[in-house]
Amino acid sequence: MKVSYKTLGLVNTREMFKKAMEDGYAVPAYNFNNLEQLQAIIHGCGKSGSAVILQVSKGAREYADETLLRNLGKGAVEMAEAHGYRIPIALHLDHGDSVELCVSCIEGGFSSVMIDGSHHDYEHNVELTKAVVDYAHRYDVTVEGELGVLSGIEDDVEAARSIYTQPDEVEDFVKRTGVDSLAISIGTSHGAYKFTPEQCSQNDQGVLVPPPLRFDILEEIEQRIPGFPIVLHGASSVLRKYVDLINQHGGALEAAVGIPEDQLRKAAGSAVCKINIDSDGRLVVTAMVRKVFDENPAEFDPRKYLGPAREELMHMIIEKNRKVLGSAGRY
Repeated sequence: MKVSYKTLGLVNTREMFKKAMEDGYAVPAYNFNNLEQLQAIIHGCGKSGSAVILQVSKGAREYADETLLRNLGKGAVEMAEAHGYRIPIALHLDHGDSVELCVSCIEGGFSSVMIDGSHHDYEHNVELTKAVVDYAHRYDVTVEGELGVLSGIEDDVEAARSIYTQPDEVEDFVKRTGVDSLAISIGTSHGAYKFTPEQCSQNDQGVLVPPPLRFDILEEIEQRIPGFPIVLHGASSVLRKYVDLINQHGGALEAAVGIPEDQLRKAAGSAVCKINIDSDGRLVVTAMVRKVFDENPAEFDPRKYLGPAREELMHMIIEKNRKVLGSAGRY
């Protein structure tokens, strides 16, 4: 059964990105896998007055069930309205790996899809991306493509090394495919283990500091395709306090390093108008659940451990929107 995202109350990303680029901030794209994460995202973005892209990977869609997921999207819009949040909400496929998957999501109520052909050769990437764009635009669904490969492992995305986006390819790619936004590789990475210790330096406190983002590449891309929406994947900061909390309560996250928030804020003031955040949300939930179980080993009511996780995730999202993405207070 084909369902239009418009009947669910969702929007595509076109106007979101236009406003973000005009005002110098980035729209958050928060991945979710369960009800509590979704609730936290809506409350966090609603309370902070931020547009939001609800982001779902191929694996998360399979985990949630596509029919239930469609209704969760509708429910998220209705929940926001019931609480008086006047924020635009998009439902986006993260790292779609085939035309068939993208079509299925478009027909299932997604308002935006990503087709990731970055692991293919350039011409195949162009062909694959254009096929998705041609179908999606018939239904006013926006499409994100990707040039360059991010390292790291997260869900179904895996790459052993990073391949920076080549600025001399972006103009041709955008023109030939017709994509609405472009994910680029300038040094971000998927997962909680974005960099090896050997790639990092240490600050005065002995904390690992990752290599800086390649803003020179970003600037050249901006010059090649001025005014075009750019996306950063793998942009979780792997917040130290949650890593420490996990380890304090029985976890074993060693050498987990993310993207410094000041670098993300700098990127958000450029043509980067969408920043993806997944690992930070996972870390918050895991930290709070571990804390409850460690301190209350007899607890078995899911509400008693998922509730605190939901609350803490909401607060993290509000802080991200205000201090990192600059998206708070825009709606």
